[in-house]
Amino acid sequence: MPDLFAYTDGACSGNPGPGGWGALLIARDGEAIVKERELSGGEARTTNNRMELLAAIHALETLSAPSRLTVVTDSSYVKDGITKWIYGWKSKGWKKKGGEIKNVDLWQRLDAARERHDVTWEWVKGHAGHPENERADALARAGMAPFKPAK
Repeated sequence: MPDLFAYTDGACSGNPGPGGWGALLIARDGEAIVKERELSGGEARTTNNRMELLAAIHALETLSAPSRLTVVTDSSYVKDGITKWIYGWKSKGWKKKGGEIKNVDLWQRLDAARERHDVTWEWVKGHAGHPENERADALARAGMAPFKPAK
């Protein structure tokens, strides 16, 4: 069975502003790539964190069958949120000590999406030459492009 990876990224021009998300799904058998799939989209007025979350959500939601995969993100917000903070938020009824959780709608959606899968979460430094992260970034920028005003 091939190893499955989802490389995800979000982009925003202004915060808030037009934004995009991108996900690159790769199935590997050893070093050989068996299959690839690119996903992207965007919104006219959003934030970078929302786009980072949507990239991971779409990567997980697009898988038709429960899968074992590694999600690779350059967002510590996404990685720390889904691997650490979410447990406290859920135990407090989706609240945190200081009040409301930002992007709670997307955190709940990501939590539901990951429940179907066996997910390992990895963080990589963004814009540091990681080939798959750079491709996910390009997909996020392409997803944002239709929403950016013409210059």
